[in-house]
Amino acid sequence: MDSVTVFRSADASAEEDATAIAQLLREAGIPATLLDDSAPGVPQGAWEVCVASEDGARADTLIATHPLEDEVANPDESHDLDMVTVFRSAPGTAASDSEAMTVKGLLDAADIPAVLVGDSRFPNLSEQVRVPRLQAAEARKVIADALAEGPAAADEEEAESERH
Repeated sequence: MDSVTVFRSADASAEEDATAIAQLLREAGIPATLLDDSAPGVPQGAWEVCVASEDGARADTLIATHPLEDEVANPDESHDLDMVTVFRSAPGTAASDSEAMTVKGLLDAADIPAVLVGDSRFPNLSEQVRVPRLQAAEARKVIADALAEGPAAADEEEAESERH
């Protein structure tokens, strides 16, 4: 099932708010999945509500017309969870997919949630790796450190992990 995130929060009432949104959607006949940060791709400390892609627009409208009380009283204009690009592969190269997947793997290993953005139907475009804005600096450092160490260090780490 293709799903979309229709709600994400990492504030103090995130779990309570996500639960209320999921309940609102279910009462309207929209199956909703509640996810915490133990789910792949959910940023640390965040709670999300996902629905099937075909229900996304309807869910967005329902959420917009039924704001949470604390959101109305204390709106959070933070953009810390906005996804920003920290890596862009060279467009039109045969290695662009594998480069982006390698970078995503590095970030996953460093416990930094990352997503790949690209379209295999258009190989002339670059692949991007995006992370939450709050973790962008850390992600860029992980990438820079890996580039500085080079392929020999990666081979050495892989050999070391195989020995254990």
